[in-house]
Amino acid sequence: MKSEFYQGNRERLYAKLPEGAMLVLFSGEEVTKTNDEYYPFFADRSFVYLTGLECKEAVLFARKDAEGAVSESLYILPPNLMQERWTGVRVKPQEASDISGVEDVRFGQNFETDFRRMAAGGNYGSLYLDLYRVNASDIDRPAQRFLRYTQKHFPYLQIGNANILIRELRLIKQPCEIEALREAEKITKAGILAMMKSSRPGMYEYQYKAEFDHALGQFGPKGPGFPSIISAGKNNFCIHYYSYHGQAQDGDMILNDVGAQYDNLITDVSRGWPCNGRYNERQRLLYECALATSDHMFQIVKPGMKMMEVDAEIRRYNCERLKDAGVLSSYDEIGTYMWHGGAHHIGFDVHDVVKTPDVVAPGMAFCIDVGIYHEEWGIGFRLEDNCLVTEDGCENLSADIPRTIEDIEAVMNE
Repeated sequence: MKSEFYQGNRERLYAKLPEGAMLVLFSGEEVTKTNDEYYPFFADRSFVYLTGLECKEAVLFARKDAEGAVSESLYILPPNLMQERWTGVRVKPQEASDISGVEDVRFGQNFETDFRRMAAGGNYGSLYLDLYRVNASDIDRPAQRFLRYTQKHFPYLQIGNANILIRELRLIKQPCEIEALREAEKITKAGILAMMKSSRPGMYEYQYKAEFDHALGQFGPKGPGFPSIISAGKNNFCIHYYSYHGQAQDGDMILNDVGAQYDNLITDVSRGWPCNGRYNERQRLLYECALATSDHMFQIVKPGMKMMEVDAEIRRYNCERLKDAGVLSSYDEIGTYMWHGGAHHIGFDVHDVVKTPDVVAPGMAFCIDVGIYHEEWGIGFRLEDNCLVTEDGCENLSADIPRTIEDIEAVMNE
């Protein structure tokens, strides 16, 4: 992405702020794994969306005055030759400015002083922070700690949640994001093909994962966009499975829910195939139901369709296919075979942090995910593709990844 992309995102965010507001966003910190070891640092995705920077302990501080004029500053870690010798070179001020488009780049130790001066000056009445949590029990992030600091020292500042505003921005993908998704689909295809071609009875789940990771590693160092879900046989009945210890027995279905990233845009694709390369009668029957449902959705999704109807129609249409196949007799039974939703947005996060829309609109990108889990038959899989909404319909971004029985068997039996 060019700096204009990040600069434009910030400008659109600033336009949503009221006059007399300050905005503080954090890139995040390292998290201790054990003893003196840390988990690999992963920058806050909204911070990356607004700045392009993926360095730890960075801060974006913006001010919008009473006349609507905006000033912004970026704070990064200062040079430290000893620490950089151990953990790598830190981003330099000019480099941070070139990436983000922020002209005023300072070192992190100046942030608190600068903020206190602005907060105490009487020109700003509100402070916006990204206060998003998945669960109330989640560990505090820098934003939550800074909130307590602000409430203690500057209780007169009204607090706003910037996450709500950022969600609105991230909903509609820009042309450069769509192009990045297309590139990520090509990388995802390489990983899935590698698994298909190596698949055989007796293969362990961690070996499938190794094939996928190796293929993605040929395109750059970042690897998967999220932890890969790769399972065989009975392990397919754990929706988010990360153990990779199972072994595929002859006739087992291989479930994989995987995705690559390119320029921070993440795909989410699922394919299911028999490890031996040949669908048996029951596997074929269920897979054809999922495929028909997916094809149906890509024919009807278009602007103006209610977003909640995407998931509902997946369930209804798949139910009818399963009824025709003799698997169930009424819609009341669909929950026995479909265990999760069928549509979530993708982007800078695999479950993208967006404002849930009322209706489908051009530029949205979300999954069409058809999962079927028949425990009695020992068959569980999902067929998941990435849907880009266009001006008059939609496009399957992952259509080039083999998805029909004929194409999958052809790849596996080359």
